[in-house]
Amino acid sequence: MRAVIQRVTKASVTVEDQITGSINTGLLVLLGVEDADTTEDIIWLSNKITNLRIFNDAEGVMNQSVKEVDGDILLVSQFTLYAATKKGNRPSYIRAGKPDIAIPLYEQMIIQLGLDMGKQIYTGIFGADMKVALLNDGPVTIIIDTKNKE
Repeated sequence: MRAVIQRVTKASVTVEDQITGSINTGLLVLLGVEDADTTEDIIWLSNKITNLRIFNDAEGVMNQSVKEVDGDILLVSQFTLYAATKKGNRPSYIRAGKPDIAIPLYEQMIIQLGLDMGKQIYTGIFGADMKVALLNDGPVTIIIDTKNKE
């Protein structure tokens, strides 16, 4: 499972001219799923996302989590995070999770993040043509891969 986590002051997802999810202060999380991902990956990644200390404290130091600042999470599925670009100029998405595996894992992640945050998680629509708007705060962008826990 791969996640691109962006600290935002606002973010939204629009599908067919309808906003499906919108937040102010919080995290925009772009999530890629592969067939090898498990519930263990979901639990680990959700815990990491909700506890990352990337929000400023009173002294301006990144020392608070999204939970501590009462922020929100906007979760957007993004299979292109598994793009393979080694050969040629057209990316291959062979490692991206097939819908029958990826959709249930994505839905589990929504539930797990909701449990870890204690509040609603806002989302896009899996597999839809989504338009994502954001105002990255910082900018702060973190990339996490559950198969490469650094």
